[in-house]
Amino acid sequence: MKAGLYETLERIAATIEERKKAGAEKSYVARLLSEGEDAVLKKIGEEATETMLAAKSGDKLHLVRETADLWFHSMILLARHGLGPGDVLAELHRREGIPGLDEKAARKK
Repeated sequence: MKAGLYETLERIAATIEERKKAGAEKSYVARLLSEGEDAVLKKIGEEATETMLAAKSGDKLHLVRETADLWFHSMILLARHGLGPGDVLAELHRREGIPGLDEKAARKK
């Protein structure tokens, strides 16, 4: 990973936390959160669909941009639950080196 990328995620998470406190008329994040969790989940679904369509298009830049939108909205959802990128990265770190089928089977127990 390029140096500073984790810090970028943390800065974005901090900005989301700041924007949560702003008025809905001044902040997209505040407005989306004020609409409730279903609105956030709907937005994530839309972004996931756009990411899939971008992948099917073969346009790599479009795929990267749509994935960035998906990640951003996922970070808003995490923030709504008092979580952040560090929590997700810690889980990925925990899973590192565990074969996917083994990890999935362990979750069912």
